Amino acid sequence: MSEILIVFGLLVALVAMLACGVWVAFALVITGVLSMLVLSSAPIGPILATTFWGHSHSWALAALPMFILIGEILLRSRLSEDMFSGLAPWLGRLPGRLLHVNVFGCAIFAAVSGSSAATAATIGKMSIPELKERGYPESLILGTLAGSATLGLLIPPSIILIVYGVATEQSIARLFIAGILPGLLLVFLFAGYVMVVALTNPGIFPPGEQRFSLRQKLSASRRLIPVLALIAGVIGSIYAGIASPTDAAAVGVVLSTVLAWWNGALSWEMLKEALMGATITSCMIAFILAGAAFLSVAMGFTGIPRDLAVWIGSFNLSPYALLAALTVFFIILGCFLDGISVVVLTTSIIMPMVESVGIDPLWFGIYLVIVVEMSQITPPVGFNLFVIQGLTGIDILKIAKAALPFFLMLLLAVILTTAFPSIATYLPSLMGN
Repeated sequence: MSEILIVFGLLVALVAMLACGVWVAFALVITGVLSMLVLSSAPIGPILATTFWGHSHSWALAALPMFILIGEILLRSRLSEDMFSGLAPWLGRLPGRLLHVNVFGCAIFAAVSGSSAATAATIGKMSIPELKERGYPESLILGTLAGSATLGLLIPPSIILIVYGVATEQSIARLFIAGILPGLLLVFLFAGYVMVVALTNPGIFPPGEQRFSLRQKLSASRRLIPVLALIAGVIGSIYAGIASPTDAAAVGVVLSTVLAWWNGALSWEMLKEALMGATITSCMIAFILAGAAFLSVAMGFTGIPRDLAVWIGSFNLSPYALLAALTVFFIILGCFLDGISVVVLTTSIIMPMVESVGIDPLWFGIYLVIVVEMSQITPPVGFNLFVIQGLTGIDILKIAKAALPFFLMLLLAVILTTAFPSIATYLPSLMGN
C-alpha cells in the first residue's frame, strides 16, 4: 500500500507541475528524480546523463524529424488543391457528396504527413471555404474535418507510432503496417456516418453537383498521381522490406521536395520555414522522449512498475476489464495533454500491467493511438479543435460538438479492434519477425 501512496504522490506532483506550465520534459525528469530520491539509492546524476545520451542517438528516432519535414513541406505546397480537384469528380454521386473530400483527403494526406494537426490545417484551408460556398451544413464540414484529421496519428507514417515504438522498443515498421487496416476501418466508419446522415436528412444538403463523364474523372485523377506515388514510395518500400522506416523517411523528404517543385511551391523561403518548423517540433518531441526515458529508468530502479503490475494482478482483472479502465483513463488524460505527451507519460507505468495480462504490445500500440486520436477532438486541449478554430474563428465548443459523432466512431473503432484484434495484427503477421 505504501508504494501505491508514493505512486499517487508522484502523479499528483507531475500533474501539479504540468498545471503550473512546467515543460513536459522537465516535469518528467523532476518526477524521476523525486522517485529515485525517495525509493532508491542509485546515483541520479550518472543515470540521468547516460539515459539522455543513450536516447539521443537512437537510429529509429532519426525517422521522426524527416517524417515531420515531409508534412511541413507538403503543408506549404499546393497538394490540398490537387487532392480536391482529383477527388471531387469521383465523390459527387455518393450520399453526402463532397463532404467525403474531407474524409478521403485527410486519409490521403495522413499517409504522407504523419501529423494530425498538419492534416487538419492542410485539408481545412482548402475544403472549408469550398464546402461553405457550396452550401453544405457547417456542423458536418467541421465534424468531418476534425474527426478525419485524427487519421494523421494512425495511418502510417505516424509520428506517434514512432514515439511509441521508441518508448516501448517495438518494431516501427511492424507498427506502421499494423496501422493500415485500423486506419481504413476509421475511413469506412467516417464515410459511413456521412452517408447515413445524407440518406436520413437529404434536405440539409445542397442540390446535386455537376456530373462528370468517365473521361473527365480520369483526367482529374491525374492530379492525384504525384501524392499517390509519394505514398507508394514511402509506405510501399517499408512493406516490401526494401527500406527501413528511416530510409523510407529520407526518400519521402526527397519526393515531397520534388512534388513541391513540380507544383511551383518550392522556394528558399518555403524550405527555410519548413526546416524551422520541423526542427522546433522534432526538438520538442525528442526532449520529451528523453525525459520519458529517464522516468522509465528511474521507475525501474524504484521497482514501482513491477509492484504496480503485481497490485493490478491481485485484482484478477481480465484483459477486457483492464482495457475498459485504461480507455476511460486515457480519454480523461487526453482532455488535458496532447497525444505524444499521453504516450510518453504512461508507457513506463502501463506496459508492465498490459504485458502481465497477456496483451500484445504491438496491438496495444494501435489501440493506444486510436484512443489518443479521441483526445485530439476533446476540449479543452484538443489540437485539431484549436487548428480548426484558427482557420474559422468559430467557438471551440461548437467545433467540439460538431466532432462528437466522430468521437463516437473512434470509440466504436476501439471496440471493434478489441473484439477483433486481427484487424491490427494480421498484416504484421505476414511480415514475419
